[in-house]
Amino acid sequence: MPSDSPPKKDSPRLQVVEDGDQGAARALPNAIGPEKSILSSMMQEPTEYIGAAIEEHLSPGHFYIPAHGVLYEVLRELYENGQPIELVSLTQLLKDRGLLENLGGPGELTSIYTYSPTAAHFEHHLGIVKSKHILRSVISSCTESISKAYEDPEDVQSFLDAVEAKVFAIKEDSEVQGETKVGDLIEGVIEVLQQFMHNERPLEGVSTKYTKLDEMSKGLKPGEMFIIAARPSMGKTSLMMNIVEHVAIEQDIPTLVFSCEMSAQQIVQRLLFSRARYSMANLRPGLQPTKEELQNILDASKQLKSAPLYIDDTPAIPIGDVRAKARRKKRDSEIGLIAVDYLQLMRSNSRQAEGSREREIAEISAGLKALAKELNIPIIVLAQLNRGPEQRGGAPRMSDLRESGSLEQDADLIGLLYRQEYYDNPTSEGDDADQERDANQGKAELIIAKNRNGPTGNVELTFLKELMRFETRAPEPHN
Repeated sequence: MPSDSPPKKDSPRLQVVEDGDQGAARALPNAIGPEKSILSSMMQEPTEYIGAAIEEHLSPGHFYIPAHGVLYEVLRELYENGQPIELVSLTQLLKDRGLLENLGGPGELTSIYTYSPTAAHFEHHLGIVKSKHILRSVISSCTESISKAYEDPEDVQSFLDAVEAKVFAIKEDSEVQGETKVGDLIEGVIEVLQQFMHNERPLEGVSTKYTKLDEMSKGLKPGEMFIIAARPSMGKTSLMMNIVEHVAIEQDIPTLVFSCEMSAQQIVQRLLFSRARYSMANLRPGLQPTKEELQNILDASKQLKSAPLYIDDTPAIPIGDVRAKARRKKRDSEIGLIAVDYLQLMRSNSRQAEGSREREIAEISAGLKALAKELNIPIIVLAQLNRGPEQRGGAPRMSDLRESGSLEQDADLIGLLYRQEYYDNPTSEGDDADQERDANQGKAELIIAKNRNGPTGNVELTFLKELMRFETRAPEPHN
């Protein structure tokens, strides 16, 4: 029979109601003995064990008994200030601050001091204390989520995203990165030295395959957002998928693509024939590819089949769904790159974004940048430009980005894709017009208009329209 007496002070309890056991109280997971044990070790050998606790990111909140957390906070303060820690002066300090009675008096403090006769099990007991804290955090987060779920929130997807984020935050807070032995890093340093000796600039991120772009960006770095913007029909999807193909197949880096415009089947079809260097214009009834072409298609299909490439073709996908799916894929497949086609086709379901397209774009942009930082991977985002380039009849500018303010601010790298042949007048007559059209045929430029960590400039490319491929443009011969 449950007791009618109130719970003891400093012993928080959670009310859990189960079938057939209405009103039964269950204590939160705790480890009072190990808490006393690690405090005892810290009091007896402060230099050794308070430092170890700090390195393990132990905080007062990890303790089930609040008074234990207060005692640890005082011990840590004394340790960081270089003051001696011994029982007599510690008792006096706690008394002067009015904390001694909450701990249980001098007798309880002495009991904690002598609780552990040896510190041999300090690491084990510390692990138990932290594990119980994780369980309490999960219970607290889930209890809060259950309570909010009963309130019937209007934006269910945002609520679900917030719930998932809390669980991921608990996992991240529980992880501690230790120090690295210098000897383990020497091999990497020597490799960098050799790259410099061979005139090869080492990349700090994922290679795009385009030499000039890699030189300017030093690779697509973790936590960065790379926006590729262009007018329709410039080939921005082809450029993005060329990079994705290189990352997933050539570098074997798991990659997740969100395609809001094309179906997964269309994306795979374009990938297959582009990699096989077979023109999709040949796809017609009764086609008869050559033996070599057929072999190229079969080889490309095997490579794509084994590639760690994942495509989500949900139309008008909300930013909350993108975050939730990306987190799960990061956990399950350790993805190293995300690509989004394209930003203006996404949605935000927040009430703040209702009725304001600019606010909605700002939330989507900020959400993608935050996701890159959270998962510590680069994200490529395609975006549409307004009609500015067509009105000017020239190269695009960063101000041509639709709802450009937030995009310019959030992006680490902005590339504006431009092909002059798109603007050439096909009806113009004369030798000069013909020569100009011939000269611009297949020429493309990726104008790096913003580079947070490097130079800006132009990446010269060649667009093989029939193959939907961008290649590095060969230098033009000098006369």
